[in-house]
Amino acid sequence: MESDRNISWNEFENVEMRVGTVISAEDFPEARKPAFKLRIDFGEAIGVLRTSAQITQRYAKEELIGRQIVAVVNFPEKQIANFISQCLILGAMGEGGDVVLLHTDATVPNGLRIG
Repeated sequence: MESDRNISWNEFENVEMRVGTVISAEDFPEARKPAFKLRIDFGEAIGVLRTSAQITQRYAKEELIGRQIVAVVNFPEKQIANFISQCLILGAMGEGGDVVLLHTDATVPNGLRIG
């Protein structure tokens, strides 16, 4: 099925999705919508990156610590309020802003590429 939304295989290969482990989560009261500030460890080659995530509807900060997630790590940095986001965590977006985080079904090394 062809559409204007299709991307090429080369474009897809340029999106760098990696597995990382959340190492800290804190409230982000300056954000327009309820969100957390997260620090995620993507392993030695990439290191620890920061992001904000509007996932407060489903997740508590405490349950995010130690959880492996999937994120895009090669987007440009983005300023959100007074915070610089360095990656984009991926999730399935439901109605009313409910987000279910994507993750692997087994623990894998941080930094492992999704492809």
